[in-house]
Amino acid sequence: MLNNFVKPAALAILILITITLQHGRSHAAEPDRLVVAGGCFWCVESDFEKVTGVIEAVSGFTGGSVDNPSYKQVTSGNTGHYEAVEITFDPARVSRETLLHMFLRSVDPTDAGGQFCDRGDSYRTAIFVSDAGEKAIARAALADAQMALGQKIVTPVLELGRFWPAEEYHQDYYKGSRLVFTRFGPKRQSSAYKAYRNACGRDQRVRELWGPDAPFVGG
Repeated sequence: MLNNFVKPAALAILILITITLQHGRSHAAEPDRLVVAGGCFWCVESDFEKVTGVIEAVSGFTGGSVDNPSYKQVTSGNTGHYEAVEITFDPARVSRETLLHMFLRSVDPTDAGGQFCDRGDSYRTAIFVSDAGEKAIARAALADAQMALGQKIVTPVLELGRFWPAEEYHQDYYKGSRLVFTRFGPKRQSSAYKAYRNACGRDQRVRELWGPDAPFVGG
């Protein structure tokens, strides 16, 4: 008699657990992505990989007409590509709106000629979107930033085409241990990155523009 009771009860519990797990999976947020250009992609990648809810940030290129471009091609000009970063994030933990709010306060969105010491078209800022919903969110973020800054923002919202990852040595450059030769002398990648970021004046300019609203100053 007891066995006859236990079996249906166990089956009912198993069904309940299965339904609960399926419900959880059906409501779990799928990873989303945001592609932005903010000057040196090493810096943008470094900044956003620190953000809670960001799964991965990849340095690369987008916006141009050349397939699978090299870093040398893009920085030499004539490809139309921006240095950009593809940010994969969990929308259940951090929203696109929050990421865009942070992005615009981590760059100089008033500069149409590049970013900080890096000049030229490939170093300009931009937000890339895939549909009307993303475009509306991006435009709202730009309007909010312009109101907060009190200056004209020139960062465009552009249609996202194919994103091309940069060469492997650019990925996670900010924390690499490989020895590289720089104008500062031979340094580990992580030290070279810090020296470059400081010499380029990125944090100094962002601090000047955004003050305490700058989310990554000192990163």
